[in-house]
Amino acid sequence: MDNILNTLEKILEERKSFTAEKSYVSSLYKKGADSILEKISEESEEVIKAVKEEGRDEVIHEVADLWFHLMVLLRHEEISIDEIESELARRFGVSGHNEKASRERK
Repeated sequence: MDNILNTLEKILEERKSFTAEKSYVSSLYKKGADSILEKISEESEEVIKAVKEEGRDEVIHEVADLWFHLMVLLRHEEISIDEIESELARRFGVSGHNEKASRERK
């Protein structure tokens, strides 16, 4: 059974075929990466504000918004959740300092 992120990924992919007038997600795809990145920046700021000023429930709400828009970006860029999970699995058990250093050498 799929989890909610896999289900959402499928729906976001389907929205590529919708018109911008009928789908918020389709309108973001049509505007391109810069508009999606703007939304991610806005949602990131809202997460920060929620953590600093608003409390747990609002943090959950804002993080969900941020994840949603990150997933829109991933579908726009043709990157799957499986690819992100594979990268996280590759890093599992590796010191963050060592992992970062390995990227800097490339």
